Amino acid sequence: MQRDKQPSGQDPSGAAAAPARDRSAGELAQAGTPEQCCVELGKLFKVRPNEVALLRLENGLLKFLCPSELSTAGSIPISSSTAVAAHTAVTKKIELFNNFTRVKHASIFESIKPGGEKSEELRPATIHKLMSAPIVDKADKVLGVVQICRKGFDLASSGPDFTLDDLQQLEAAAKALSHNSFMRARS
Repeated sequence: MQRDKQPSGQDPSGAAAAPARDRSAGELAQAGTPEQCCVELGKLFKVRPNEVALLRLENGLLKFLCPSELSTAGSIPISSSTAVAAHTAVTKKIELFNNFTRVKHASIFESIKPGGEKSEELRPATIHKLMSAPIVDKADKVLGVVQICRKGFDLASSGPDFTLDDLQQLEAAAKALSHNSFMRARS
């Protein structure tokens, strides 16, 4: 069979994804603001900008840089046993959940409605699918966490599952984000 000759985890369409990944990583590294990064990540993963979370680690707390509605809502201690972002920061491992409602997690931030669009009130706030990646500098120090989610009324309406290719793209994006000055904690 032809399929057996493919390296594990790859298929013929995988080669086309690399140039897009490289281009997106470059755009993220050059983005001047967290909001610009979230817009680019939203385009890359075909999600709304408010389905992208960017958190910076400061004094043991993960603080939201975006979405902006969450930047004033509080922060997440990395010692939290229920926050996926904290787990990602502590373990320095990427994570993927295509049935996130079954995962024990802190849901306080899901209750905050994003602003901006008039139809926003009709949009569901339940996160059904989530990817999470640590943003780590060259010295292997955690700078923050980036998360991409898909929200919906139920699992089916939240869109397609995230794939291993999506997770690899998120890992590359996290590496690119580590070069942005806004990811460095303010002293």
